[in-house]
Amino acid sequence: MKFLLFIILFSIIYPITAQESLYKKFKALSRPEKCWVVWHPFIAKKTNQISLEARKLANEELKDSLLDGDGNGGQVDAFRHSLWMAMLVREIRIKAAKKLGNAHEKGNYLDYKKHRTEDGTLPDAQSCQMDFLNNDAGIQIGISLKNETLDSLKTYIKNEIITGKLWIIKKDKNGNFINCTGSILKSEDYLGKWENEKCIVSSDFRKKTINNQ
Repeated sequence: MKFLLFIILFSIIYPITAQESLYKKFKALSRPEKCWVVWHPFIAKKTNQISLEARKLANEELKDSLLDGDGNGGQVDAFRHSLWMAMLVREIRIKAAKKLGNAHEKGNYLDYKKHRTEDGTLPDAQSCQMDFLNNDAGIQIGISLKNETLDSLKTYIKNEIITGKLWIIKKDKNGNFINCTGSILKSEDYLGKWENEKCIVSSDFRKKTINNQ
């Protein structure tokens, strides 16, 4: 019944051309994300626009020398998730934003089960937990900086990252994953495994490692 109502509202609110574009995006979502859209039809379009902008801004940070340029478990990954949530809670209800973040991570588990990659890699438990932590941090940042400019928000999040307030996956200077005891993980130790020995650390870990060498 709820899905039928969503279809009716969707056809009324959006013109045909917009319907076709949004429907393609809807089909590409995971089941948990689709459920979120069905329950939040009036903010789905705005949320999609915010999500696309957050990803675009995060991709720009790949070349920022302040961060490590790592979009897969690194500081840019942390930036993307925290900025995404911070931008969302400035525009939609906190509860709705948190539920969307949770739906995205639940979708990652389903992607893992179906052997579908996210950003070129297969999701795992540690990466999802890192995302949850950075999502929660982003929500609090968005609440605190609700009336600040987007540039101020980005600068604040980058400062949180370089001072170790967010979370990344532990890697050595060559980009190898290492466990919490400092041993390099072989690819067979984590590839295709939901549970593995990847280690979540504070977002200034690599800087501290370099300074201690």
